[in-house]
Amino acid sequence: MSTRSWRTPLFAAGVAAATAAALLAYAPAASAATYNQEGWSTQAGGTSGGSTSTTVTVTSLSALTSAAASGTSQTIKVSGNFSCSADVTVASNKTILGVGSSSGLTGCGLKLKGVNNVIIRNLKIAKVLAGNGNGDAIHVEKSTHLWIDHNDLSSDTSHGTDYYDGLIDITHAGDYITVSWNYEHDHIKCNLLGHSDDNASEDTGHLRVTYHHNYFRNCDQRGPRVRFGNPVHVYNNYYYNSGTYGVATTCNAGVYVERNYFENTPNTVVTSTGSSPAGNVKLLNNYLVNSGTPATRNGASVAAIPYSYTVDANNNVKSIVTAGAGTGKI
Repeated sequence: MSTRSWRTPLFAAGVAAATAAALLAYAPAASAATYNQEGWSTQAGGTSGGSTSTTVTVTSLSALTSAAASGTSQTIKVSGNFSCSADVTVASNKTILGVGSSSGLTGCGLKLKGVNNVIIRNLKIAKVLAGNGNGDAIHVEKSTHLWIDHNDLSSDTSHGTDYYDGLIDITHAGDYITVSWNYEHDHIKCNLLGHSDDNASEDTGHLRVTYHHNYFRNCDQRGPRVRFGNPVHVYNNYYYNSGTYGVATTCNAGVYVERNYFENTPNTVVTSTGSSPAGNVKLLNNYLVNSGTPATRNGASVAAIPYSYTVDANNNVKSIVTAGAGTGKI
Protein backbone atom coordinates (compact mmCIF):
# COMPACT_ATOMS: atom_id res chain seq x y z
CA MET A 1 0.00 0.00 0.00
CA SER A 2 1.43 3.40 -0.93
CA THR A 3 1.84 6.13 1.58
CA ARG A 4 -0.81 8.19 -0.23
CA SER A 5 -3.38 5.38 -0.29
CA TRP A 6 -2.81 4.76 3.42
CA ARG A 7 -3.34 8.42 4.36
CA THR A 8 -6.32 9.23 2.12
CA PRO A 9 -8.98 7.34 4.13
CA LEU A 10 -7.71 8.89 7.35
CA PHE A 11 -7.79 12.35 5.80
CA ALA A 12 -11.32 11.76 4.51
CA ALA A 13 -12.41 10.50 7.90
CA GLY A 14 -10.92 13.58 9.50
CA VAL A 15 -12.82 15.85 7.11
CA ALA A 16 -16.02 13.92 7.75
CA ALA A 17 -15.55 14.20 11.49
CA ALA A 18 -14.88 17.93 11.24
CA THR A 19 -17.91 18.39 9.02
CA ALA A 20 -20.08 16.43 11.44
CA ALA A 21 -18.79 18.51 14.34
CA ALA A 22 -19.57 21.70 12.44
CA LEU A 23 -23.08 20.49 11.65
CA LEU A 24 -23.66 19.63 15.28
CA ALA A 25 -22.47 23.06 16.32
CA TYR A 26 -25.17 24.66 14.16
CA ALA A 27 -27.92 22.11 14.82
CA PRO A 28 -30.97 23.24 16.84
CA ALA A 29 -30.60 22.61 20.54
CA ALA A 30 -32.29 19.53 21.91
CA SER A 31 -35.22 20.30 24.17
CA ALA A 32 -35.79 18.59 27.49
CA ALA A 33 -39.29 20.03 27.67
CA THR A 34 -42.26 18.52 25.88
CA TYR A 35 -45.65 19.80 24.77
CA ASN A 36 -47.28 17.97 27.66
CA GLN A 37 -49.31 19.97 30.15
CA GLU A 38 -47.20 21.21 33.07
CA GLY A 39 -47.45 23.85 35.75
CA TRP A 40 -50.25 25.20 37.88
CA SER A 41 -53.03 23.84 35.64
CA THR A 42 -52.05 20.31 36.71
CA GLN A 43 -52.69 20.99 40.40
CA ALA A 44 -55.76 20.56 42.64
CA GLY A 45 -57.39 17.97 40.41
CA GLY A 46 -55.85 19.08 37.13
CA THR A 47 -57.25 20.34 33.85
CA SER A 48 -58.67 17.87 31.34
CA GLY A 49 -60.84 20.16 29.22
CA GLY A 50 -63.88 18.96 27.32
CA SER A 51 -64.82 15.40 26.48
CA THR A 52 -62.89 13.92 23.59
CA SER A 53 -65.74 11.54 22.81
CA THR A 54 -68.01 14.50 22.02
CA THR A 55 -66.31 16.49 19.27
CA VAL A 56 -67.75 19.11 16.95
CA THR A 57 -66.06 20.99 14.11
CA VAL A 58 -67.27 24.56 13.59
CA THR A 59 -66.82 26.51 10.34
CA SER A 60 -68.58 29.78 11.20
CA LEU A 61 -68.63 32.37 13.98
CA SER A 62 -72.23 31.56 14.85
CA ALA A 63 -71.44 27.86 15.20
CA LEU A 64 -68.42 28.58 17.39
CA THR A 65 -70.40 30.99 19.57
CA SER A 66 -73.17 28.43 20.07
CA ALA A 67 -70.86 25.49 20.80
CA ALA A 68 -68.53 27.43 23.12
CA ALA A 69 -71.41 28.66 25.29
CA SER A 70 -73.26 25.35 25.49
CA GLY A 71 -73.42 23.28 28.65
CA THR A 72 -72.04 20.19 26.90
CA SER A 73 -68.60 18.89 27.82
CA GLN A 74 -66.96 18.69 24.42
CA THR A 75 -64.00 19.33 22.15
CA ILE A 76 -64.61 22.11 19.63
CA LYS A 77 -62.43 22.14 16.52
CA VAL A 78 -62.31 25.57 14.90
CA SER A 79 -61.84 25.45 11.13
CA GLY A 80 -61.44 28.93 9.63
CA ASN A 81 -60.68 32.43 10.89
CA PHE A 82 -63.77 34.44 11.77
CA SER A 83 -64.07 38.23 11.90
CA CYS A 84 -66.01 39.51 14.90
CA SER A 85 -66.57 42.47 17.21
CA ALA A 86 -67.91 40.91 20.45
CA ASP A 87 -66.47 38.34 22.86
CA VAL A 88 -67.01 34.65 22.24
CA THR A 89 -68.09 33.33 25.65
CA VAL A 90 -66.64 29.98 26.69
CA ALA A 91 -68.42 27.69 29.18
CA SER A 92 -66.83 25.16 31.54
CA ASN A 93 -65.52 21.76 30.45
CA LYS A 94 -64.42 22.74 26.95
CA THR A 95 -61.43 22.12 24.74
CA ILE A 96 -61.19 24.62 21.88
CA LEU A 97 -58.67 23.55 19.27
CA GLY A 98 -57.75 25.35 16.08
CA VAL A 99 -57.40 23.37 12.85
CA GLY A 100 -54.20 24.07 10.95
CA SER A 101 -52.13 27.18 11.69
CA SER A 102 -54.48 30.09 10.93
CA SER A 103 -57.88 29.19 12.40
CA GLY A 104 -59.24 31.53 15.06
CA LEU A 105 -60.63 35.05 15.43
CA THR A 106 -59.89 38.53 14.10
CA GLY A 107 -61.32 41.54 15.92
CA CYS A 108 -62.64 39.84 19.04
CA GLY A 109 -61.46 37.38 21.66
CA LEU A 110 -62.53 34.61 23.99
CA LYS A 111 -64.13 35.37 27.36
CA LEU A 112 -63.77 32.90 30.23
CA LYS A 113 -65.74 34.21 33.21
CA GLY A 114 -66.66 32.06 36.19
CA VAL A 115 -65.72 28.83 34.44
CA ASN A 116 -63.63 25.78 35.25
CA ASN A 117 -61.68 23.17 33.26
CA VAL A 118 -61.01 24.73 29.87
CA ILE A 119 -58.22 24.09 27.33
CA ILE A 120 -57.50 26.55 24.50
CA ARG A 121 -54.91 25.48 21.92
CA ASN A 122 -53.71 26.29 18.42
CA LEU A 123 -55.84 29.41 17.82
CA LYS A 124 -54.76 32.54 15.99
CA ILE A 125 -56.39 35.62 17.52
CA ALA A 126 -55.52 39.09 16.27
CA LYS A 127 -56.38 42.78 16.47
CA VAL A 128 -58.95 42.76 19.26
CA LEU A 129 -59.94 46.41 19.72
CA ALA A 130 -60.15 47.64 23.31
CA GLY A 131 -63.84 48.41 22.84
CA ASN A 132 -64.74 44.99 21.45
CA GLY A 133 -66.03 43.00 24.41
CA ASN A 134 -63.36 42.99 27.11
CA GLY A 135 -60.74 44.00 24.57
CA ASP A 136 -58.47 40.99 25.18
CA ALA A 137 -57.51 38.12 22.91
CA ILE A 138 -58.18 35.79 25.87
CA HIS A 139 -59.95 37.32 28.87
CA VAL A 140 -60.05 35.34 32.12
CA GLU A 141 -61.82 36.24 35.35
CA LYS A 142 -63.06 34.18 38.28
CA SER A 143 -61.99 31.04 36.42
CA THR A 144 -59.89 28.05 37.41
CA HIS A 145 -58.06 25.11 35.84
CA LEU A 146 -57.18 26.49 32.43
CA TRP A 147 -54.50 25.52 29.92
CA ILE A 148 -53.77 28.17 27.27
CA ASP A 149 -51.26 26.61 24.89
CA HIS A 150 -49.69 27.02 21.43
CA ASN A 151 -51.72 30.04 20.33
CA ASP A 152 -50.66 32.96 18.10
CA LEU A 153 -51.84 36.25 19.65
CA SER A 154 -51.07 39.72 18.26
CA SER A 155 -52.18 43.18 17.18
CA ASP A 156 -49.79 45.97 16.19
CA THR A 157 -47.79 48.64 18.01
CA SER A 158 -48.63 51.60 15.79
CA HIS A 159 -51.97 52.65 17.31
CA GLY A 160 -50.91 53.67 20.82
CA THR A 161 -51.26 52.13 24.26
CA ASP A 162 -55.04 51.97 24.61
CA TYR A 163 -56.22 51.15 21.09
CA TYR A 164 -55.96 47.46 22.01
CA ASP A 165 -56.00 46.00 25.53
CA GLY A 166 -54.38 42.70 26.51
CA LEU A 167 -53.46 39.42 24.87
CA ILE A 168 -54.00 37.17 27.90
CA ASP A 169 -55.45 38.99 30.91
CA ILE A 170 -56.18 36.96 34.07
CA THR A 171 -58.12 38.73 36.82
CA HIS A 172 -60.52 38.36 39.75
CA ALA A 173 -58.89 35.41 41.53
CA GLY A 174 -58.22 33.31 38.43
CA ASP A 175 -56.29 30.26 39.59
CA TYR A 176 -54.52 27.03 38.59
CA ILE A 177 -53.64 28.21 35.09
CA THR A 178 -50.82 27.37 32.69
CA VAL A 179 -49.89 29.65 29.77
CA SER A 180 -47.43 27.77 27.56
CA TRP A 181 -45.84 27.78 24.10
CA ASN A 182 -47.78 30.83 22.87
CA TYR A 183 -46.41 33.24 20.28
CA GLU A 184 -47.35 36.69 21.55
CA HIS A 185 -46.14 39.47 19.33
CA ASP A 186 -46.46 43.04 18.09
CA HIS A 187 -48.51 44.25 21.02
CA ILE A 188 -48.04 46.76 23.83
CA LYS A 189 -49.77 45.31 26.93
CA CYS A 190 -49.41 41.55 26.62
CA ASN A 191 -50.16 39.56 29.82
CA LEU A 192 -51.85 41.05 32.87
CA LEU A 193 -52.20 38.99 36.05
CA GLY A 194 -54.34 40.83 38.61
CA HIS A 195 -56.27 43.86 37.42
CA SER A 196 -56.19 46.33 40.30
CA ASP A 197 -54.08 47.37 43.29
CA ASP A 198 -57.20 47.51 45.48
CA ASN A 199 -58.33 43.93 44.85
CA ALA A 200 -56.16 42.21 47.46
CA SER A 201 -59.07 40.70 49.37
CA GLU A 202 -60.22 38.71 46.34
CA ASP A 203 -56.88 37.95 44.71
CA THR A 204 -54.58 37.08 47.62
CA GLY A 205 -54.07 33.31 47.76
CA HIS A 206 -55.08 32.97 44.10
CA LEU A 207 -53.65 34.07 40.72
CA ARG A 208 -51.34 31.03 40.67
CA VAL A 209 -50.19 30.88 37.07
CA THR A 210 -47.30 29.27 35.19
CA TYR A 211 -45.85 30.95 32.09
CA HIS A 212 -43.41 28.76 30.21
CA HIS A 213 -41.92 28.47 26.70
CA ASN A 214 -43.78 31.52 25.42
CA TYR A 215 -42.27 33.66 22.67
CA PHE A 216 -42.72 37.36 23.44
CA ARG A 217 -41.63 39.24 20.31
CA ASN A 218 -42.12 43.01 20.24
CA CYS A 219 -44.29 42.74 23.34
CA ASP A 220 -43.56 46.13 24.85
CA GLN A 221 -44.48 45.12 28.41
CA ARG A 222 -46.43 42.69 30.63
CA GLY A 223 -44.73 39.40 30.08
CA PRO A 224 -46.46 39.19 32.63
CA ARG A 225 -47.32 42.13 34.92
CA VAL A 226 -48.25 40.53 38.25
CA ARG A 227 -50.22 41.54 41.33
CA PHE A 228 -50.74 39.43 44.49
CA GLY A 229 -50.15 35.92 43.05
CA ASN A 230 -47.56 33.78 44.88
CA PRO A 231 -45.89 31.83 43.51
CA VAL A 232 -46.21 32.82 39.89
CA HIS A 233 -43.76 30.75 37.85
CA VAL A 234 -42.09 32.29 34.79
CA TYR A 235 -39.59 29.93 33.16
CA ASN A 236 -37.99 29.16 29.79
CA ASN A 237 -39.67 32.07 27.97
CA TYR A 238 -37.95 34.02 25.19
CA TYR A 239 -38.26 37.81 25.22
CA TYR A 240 -37.20 39.80 22.17
CA ASN A 241 -37.53 43.61 22.07
CA SER A 242 -39.57 44.15 25.22
CA GLY A 243 -39.06 47.89 25.21
CA THR A 244 -40.60 48.97 28.53
CA TYR A 245 -39.99 45.78 30.52
CA GLY A 246 -40.23 42.00 30.40
CA VAL A 247 -41.64 40.85 33.76
CA ALA A 248 -43.08 43.07 36.50
CA THR A 249 -43.94 42.01 40.05
CA THR A 250 -46.06 44.36 42.19
CA CYS A 251 -48.51 44.41 45.11
CA ASN A 252 -46.47 41.94 47.18
CA ALA A 253 -46.70 39.23 44.53
CA GLY A 254 -44.12 36.45 44.55
CA VAL A 255 -42.67 35.64 41.12
CA TYR A 256 -40.06 32.99 40.36
CA VAL A 257 -38.23 34.00 37.17
CA GLU A 258 -36.21 31.02 36.03
CA ARG A 259 -34.01 30.24 33.01
CA ASN A 260 -35.56 32.73 30.62
CA TYR A 261 -33.77 34.23 27.62
CA PHE A 262 -33.94 38.03 27.36
CA GLU A 263 -32.71 39.78 24.21
CA ASN A 264 -32.80 43.53 23.50
CA THR A 265 -34.79 44.06 26.68
CA PRO A 266 -33.37 46.91 28.79
CA ASN A 267 -35.57 46.25 31.85
CA THR A 268 -35.82 42.49 32.06
CA VAL A 269 -37.46 42.17 35.48
CA VAL A 270 -38.81 45.09 37.52
CA THR A 271 -40.27 45.18 41.03
CA SER A 272 -42.51 48.19 40.48
CA THR A 273 -44.41 49.80 37.64
CA GLY A 274 -46.93 52.59 37.49
CA SER A 275 -48.27 53.54 40.93
CA SER A 276 -48.41 49.95 42.24
CA PRO A 277 -46.47 49.04 45.38
CA ALA A 278 -43.49 46.72 44.97
CA GLY A 279 -43.63 42.99 44.51
CA ASN A 280 -41.12 40.24 45.23
CA VAL A 281 -39.06 38.14 42.89
CA LYS A 282 -36.71 35.18 43.00
CA LEU A 283 -34.24 34.72 40.12
CA LEU A 284 -32.43 31.70 38.77
CA ASN A 285 -30.09 31.42 35.76
CA ASN A 286 -31.66 33.86 33.33
CA TYR A 287 -29.75 34.48 30.08
CA LEU A 288 -29.15 38.07 28.97
CA VAL A 289 -28.27 39.31 25.49
CA ASN A 290 -28.06 43.10 25.15
CA SER A 291 -30.40 43.29 28.14
CA GLY A 292 -30.42 44.79 31.62
CA THR A 293 -29.79 42.99 34.88
CA PRO A 294 -33.04 41.67 36.43
CA ALA A 295 -34.16 43.27 39.66
CA THR A 296 -34.54 41.08 42.72
CA ARG A 297 -36.45 41.67 45.95
CA ASN A 298 -37.27 39.48 48.96
CA GLY A 299 -36.64 36.25 47.08
CA ALA A 300 -37.12 34.20 50.25
CA SER A 301 -40.77 35.33 50.37
CA VAL A 302 -41.55 33.69 47.01
CA ALA A 303 -43.34 30.44 47.80
CA ALA A 304 -41.97 27.10 46.63
CA ILE A 305 -43.13 25.59 43.35
CA PRO A 306 -45.27 22.56 44.30
CA TYR A 307 -45.15 20.60 41.03
CA SER A 308 -42.47 18.81 39.03
CA TYR A 309 -41.51 20.23 35.64
CA THR A 310 -38.85 19.96 32.96
CA VAL A 311 -36.58 22.84 32.05
CA ASP A 312 -34.31 23.68 29.14
CA ALA A 313 -30.88 25.22 29.54
CA ASN A 314 -31.19 28.99 29.45
CA ASN A 315 -28.90 29.46 26.44
CA ASN A 316 -31.00 27.01 24.39
CA VAL A 317 -34.33 28.69 25.10
CA LYS A 318 -34.25 31.03 22.08
CA SER A 319 -33.89 28.27 19.50
CA ILE A 320 -36.30 25.93 21.25
CA VAL A 321 -39.06 28.47 21.78
CA THR A 322 -38.87 30.11 18.36
CA ALA A 323 -39.14 26.67 16.79
CA GLY A 324 -41.92 25.37 19.02
CA ALA A 325 -44.19 28.24 20.05
CA GLY A 326 -47.34 29.28 18.22
CA THR A 327 -49.84 27.55 15.96
CA GLY A 328 -49.27 24.63 13.63
CA LYS A 329 -46.90 22.88 16.04
CA ILE A 330 -49.22 20.38 17.76
